[in-house]
Amino acid sequence: MTINADLHHVIYALSDALDLVGVDDVAHGKRVGIMAAECARCEGLTEGEAAFLFDLGMLHDIGVSSTNTHSHLVAEFDWEGSQVHCEVGSALLGSFAPLAPMALPVRYHHTRWDALPAGLPPEVVRQANRIYLVDRVDSLAAPYYADNSLLLNTEVIRTRIAEHAGSYFAPDLVEVFMTASRTEAFWLMLEPRSIQACLVDQLARGEPFPAAMDDLRRLACIFARIVDAKSPFTAEHSLGVARLARFLAERMDVPAANCDKLEIAGLLHDLGKLRVPDEILDKPGRLDSRERRIINTHSFETFQILRNIEGFEDIARWAAYHHEEPDGSGYPFHLKGTTLSLEARILRVADIFQAMVQHRPYRQGLAADEVAAFIRQLAEQGRVDARVTGVLLADVEQAMKIARPAFPPLPSGSPAVDAALPVP
Repeated sequence: MTINADLHHVIYALSDALDLVGVDDVAHGKRVGIMAAECARCEGLTEGEAAFLFDLGMLHDIGVSSTNTHSHLVAEFDWEGSQVHCEVGSALLGSFAPLAPMALPVRYHHTRWDALPAGLPPEVVRQANRIYLVDRVDSLAAPYYADNSLLLNTEVIRTRIAEHAGSYFAPDLVEVFMTASRTEAFWLMLEPRSIQACLVDQLARGEPFPAAMDDLRRLACIFARIVDAKSPFTAEHSLGVARLARFLAERMDVPAANCDKLEIAGLLHDLGKLRVPDEILDKPGRLDSRERRIINTHSFETFQILRNIEGFEDIARWAAYHHEEPDGSGYPFHLKGTTLSLEARILRVADIFQAMVQHRPYRQGLAADEVAAFIRQLAEQGRVDARVTGVLLADVEQAMKIARPAFPPLPSGSPAVDAALPVP
């Protein structure tokens, strides 16, 4: 054990990354979780069942990394493309034992109650349909969050949900929602200050779950795949960076505990990109000044997420510093080389190298001699650490193999699901 972290705490913090996909609305998953848990309590379910629904709500959109997809899911009551992210999310959750019980409910959380397949366990039917119901409540409420008019429009939302009892939603679940949502408190819990208090309360209720390194790595792999699936230009990037960073760290005699943490930092370094609109990440040409400013926020967003995880202090810094340059001209903190740890400098070199050798839809990755010349030039300009670069260039062919990982396909053959499969 090299990181003293609680798995629940890590999952709650990383759920912030999923909410970034909303760009301007960054609490959808948390609101769904709060409403699902409140409805469960109103129905008289146990606190354990309510806690499961809270977590399920927070993670139900784990298959969404595209801002485009998110906008459809919020703007349209029933979107024909919604099933793709359900399949992706189910595959991700099913691959990680602590979260595997959520896989089936997530798979069906956009399936109408009257269209759910026969043979599903009754508890899965209710979990999936309850999440679908409160997910649609949040989409109906979305226009009212910005101008604080939600309390003036709750009856509009409640009426719309009631209209779909027996079709989209199980009649008894609609009845429970109608009872729970009669109070002002139900809706006021969806305000930002109340959301944070609910998270604190939920963590306090839960039993401690010390995270083993293997669990942390698998969870980090899941979130790396979410980030990398956001754009065809970044497929497999985070895993390649993580593997290469560990390779370089081991060659430079970095302590084993820090090699573990650096690998996690590599997997999670681009979490903040989930808040970058698709059209900017997918732009094959040069970014204009506005687009560059937007994308330059991503490493600070990563820091904001990871800094809240106890035990991730080093990981948060190393991940956030991957665009810092030794002369202080990098971003977002403009730190100078003397204040950057060796691990942070390694991660920067690994990030640049992987991006250069990775095949992109609009170009092939650079050959060994080309990328070596490019990295050498950056070192000569003082933009990357010369010592780390020397270790990299001493075995550039091996570094290229490590930086280009390949993921096995899922049996389904669905491209979207294949892109979601984490590495074991």
